[in-house]
Amino acid sequence: MSTPAHPSLDVIDLHKSFGSLTALNGVTFSVRPGEIFGFVGSNGAGKTTTMRIILGVLQADSGEVHCAGTPITTAVRKRIGYMPEERGLYPKMKVGDQLAYLARLHGCSTAEATELTQKWTERLGIADRRDDVVEKLSLGNQQRVQLAAALMHNPLVLVLDEPFSGLDPIAVDVMSSVLTEIADSGVPVLFSSHQLDLVEQLSTRVGIIKAGQMIAVGTVDDLRGNAHRQFLLRTATPLPDSWHSATPEVAVTALPEPLHYLVDLGDQLPERVLTDIVSSTPVIEFTQRRPRLSELYKEVISQ
Repeated sequence: MSTPAHPSLDVIDLHKSFGSLTALNGVTFSVRPGEIFGFVGSNGAGKTTTMRIILGVLQADSGEVHCAGTPITTAVRKRIGYMPEERGLYPKMKVGDQLAYLARLHGCSTAEATELTQKWTERLGIADRRDDVVEKLSLGNQQRVQLAAALMHNPLVLVLDEPFSGLDPIAVDVMSSVLTEIADSGVPVLFSSHQLDLVEQLSTRVGIIKAGQMIAVGTVDDLRGNAHRQFLLRTATPLPDSWHSATPEVAVTALPEPLHYLVDLGDQLPERVLTDIVSSTPVIEFTQRRPRLSELYKEVISQ
């Protein structure tokens, strides 16, 4: 059976132990075609172990990885682009020679390998480094070469372990742009990162793993949940106690900054609540609070 041009990647109930250490305990999630899936968790939570099982570097004790709805095969794994956290490059080999060599290993002709090398080194801003040996490059440029290596064979799926580690803002922008382009072409992209603001910016959906278990999966808005019902309120005069007692279904918390409040609407409409507040005190600001992924992450992990 041929693999569709844009498959899904499905991780199903993965379990993995190393001796007495449980590394993965029922990890399940999917990366859909054209989706960027941000995989977050503390060091040792199970991100890299999961990625290595997807790649076939490690074998799960139980569970499966599917691509396009069927168990992943060795042939399909060869079509996954992988960027490991540790450098997987030949340090004393020239950038251009190395990328062309890797392309040929994946079945490209010499002409195709040359074309792909030019394409990705230009797109990633390292065309002028093609004749440099890898070990002479900065960390950021090594990361760019590593991503180019993962893209040389037009992968079905892209898996990246901490691709933004150590990058300067310009390199982050370049890599983010490339990953977005790859996903826009239909490729499912899975990446891990500790840079949660960047994960929030890039990801279609996010998965949070803790101690080998997926404890939250969804869009950032999904993870916000009831936080969608919270508003920041700034008033000209203190909100009277009588207002609190008259609207017990709405929770209002005074913030450290004077005349600033956090309003949890409960089941009430924001228009109604605002009208009630305005009848009690002049309102300067009433805006929906959208907590950052970093806040949501801390809340989920602490549960």
